[in-house]
Amino acid sequence: MTDPIDTLTADPAAEAGADAPRPAGLTCWRRSDSAGVVTLWLDCPGTGTNVISETVLRELDQLLGDLAGARALVIRSAKPSGFAAGADIDGFAGLDRDAALSLLNQGHAVLDRLAALEIPTVAVIHGHTLGGGLELALACDRRIGLDGVKAGFPEVQLGLHPGLGGTFRLTQRIDPIEAMQAMLTGKTIHDRKAKRLGLLDALVPARHVDAAIEAACTGQLPAAEDGLKAGALRLAPARSLAATRMRQEAEKTAPRRHYPAPYALIDLWHDHGGDPEAMQRAEIASFATLLESATAQALIRVFFLRRQLKAGAKGDSGITHVHVIGAGTMGAEIAAWAALRAKRVTLEDVALPPLGKAVSRAATLYERRHLSGIEARDALDRLMPDPEGLGRARADLVIEAAPERAALKEKIYAGLVDVLKPGAILASNTSSLRLTDLVDAAPDPARFAGLHFFNPVSRMPLIEVVAHEGLAPGVLDRLCAFAGELDRLPVRVREYPGFVVNRVLAPYMLEAMLMLDEGLDKARIDRAALAFGMPMGPVTLVDQVGLDICLDVARSLASGVAQPLPEPPAWLREKVAKGKTGKKAGKGLYDYARESPPETAGEADEDPAIIDRLILPMCNAGMECLRQGVVADADTLDAALIFGAGWAPFRGGPMHYARVRGDVPARLRALEQQLGRRFTPDAGWDSLG
Repeated sequence: MTDPIDTLTADPAAEAGADAPRPAGLTCWRRSDSAGVVTLWLDCPGTGTNVISETVLRELDQLLGDLAGARALVIRSAKPSGFAAGADIDGFAGLDRDAALSLLNQGHAVLDRLAALEIPTVAVIHGHTLGGGLELALACDRRIGLDGVKAGFPEVQLGLHPGLGGTFRLTQRIDPIEAMQAMLTGKTIHDRKAKRLGLLDALVPARHVDAAIEAACTGQLPAAEDGLKAGALRLAPARSLAATRMRQEAEKTAPRRHYPAPYALIDLWHDHGGDPEAMQRAEIASFATLLESATAQALIRVFFLRRQLKAGAKGDSGITHVHVIGAGTMGAEIAAWAALRAKRVTLEDVALPPLGKAVSRAATLYERRHLSGIEARDALDRLMPDPEGLGRARADLVIEAAPERAALKEKIYAGLVDVLKPGAILASNTSSLRLTDLVDAAPDPARFAGLHFFNPVSRMPLIEVVAHEGLAPGVLDRLCAFAGELDRLPVRVREYPGFVVNRVLAPYMLEAMLMLDEGLDKARIDRAALAFGMPMGPVTLVDQVGLDICLDVARSLASGVAQPLPEPPAWLREKVAKGKTGKKAGKGLYDYARESPPETAGEADEDPAIIDRLILPMCNAGMECLRQGVVADADTLDAALIFGAGWAPFRGGPMHYARVRGDVPARLRALEQQLGRRFTPDAGWDSLG
């Protein structure tokens, strides 16, 4: 399915590029010639997305040697969806430092050759232009962007920084502070901002691109000015001050001890920002060093885990109309996201105010996602409030997102009997109730499944697709394909209390409650978890989820699992009874009128005793899920926790962490002797390779 956002960023000329001939012996490029202008079309075989590989660069080098008589060179993509998604990670993931240095030097030599051509060189970019693709474009004299282009350097998300000249070319091309922020955050720069920054020399609709190319080739398209500020920041004193501030800001979200790449990048610019040649040499050496780091290896593994989950989302779901029952926080987000992804959505609720709020939140989401006015209007047109539930009978998929009360869900299902059209699927977004306790109330048990989204839907990429024993063949495949159409990562889960993510997260939160019961300071507990690398401390997480919901989850896990959770402290139930249910109530474990939970932690907060009590039960619960066959393998479980709960990605997931650490069963036995049976090692530990 085509991304509705990317539909407007496609390059219609790519079809012509795909018809251009490939020069003899080449596999990744096509060439066309017109009035002395040579156009090289990047067209990697066997894929809908270009990546910058060793082969791409080697062939480009060959093509650059065959430009006799050309008055200009244009580089474009023959893929309608985008210019290039970045470097070929498969090509460098397993390299040692020496091999990486050799490959990097070869790549730099090719782009330097492109940059040194005496004829005008123009990159026409559209869609996603990321990483190595943007570095290729930066080596050209001019960059023309088509409306909707999205450019950026996401390498920091792999524990790296740009390695094909991006560090020195981007900081020379645009305001160095803006350039550094783009590389340090990995965030995408959208079309209008890219033009404003000077990354693009022209931003045009597709119908005007030929005129823009001619202007660039004839010297009538001036380069964007980088201004006085950029010049000042090429002086050492100004860079030193700016770099100090960057390090301080980076430490808040990416501590140096866990994430070395941002600091390596800042050091590059601080030390060599006034000398592009020195910065280029340092970039190559720094990238090769980072590639061998434990952080980069773990984050590259996370990249492959994401790709593995996406591979399970292939195919056509046949789902075009989605009906969502329940316009609360989750239902509204699900509906808004499905409409953004080009699904026709009807949203039902028993009350009108939640429907109005849902539409308003959808509009805010679309603005935050940088949809154009037309795109936002179209998405809102696809999202239809449906207080009378008329969409039930027409929907291919009905998603029930009602509160976690079995009686309420069963009542909703009863109202769907003889209403759903033949073949329609009913899916519950339940996070704590068992499907086997609900399935008998479903209109067609064979087409009833779990589709567990995570909050907020617009930012959390995982969906647990939950099967029960009576599910009809093909239903799970359709739901996984549907997840892929929503640009989400499906993980197939066999029904089990808490499924995977909540089963593994529950002991993390409950152990924190037991520590509070022992008198430990809540902020100390949270800071220890943050220092380990968790995105949120467990006490804060309980408040965010809601104490009432956490108690419901604890009750659901009190039986039916191999190792039931201990009883929550009595005072937790008392807080809920008094309405102190967490952040949504303004008061829970933290009093939000008077205090704020910690958001950062330093190395001094890494308390091994607290960390082991919080983290090792999660590893143990993960092993239980593997032994019970809840998920296919340890990699899938790690992916589920990373993408569904933000589990410290630089540690590779709970099972990878346990494997690397090596002493988890022994440490669990020691905690069992000290604190009780909740730390008893699962019987499956001997099977972890």
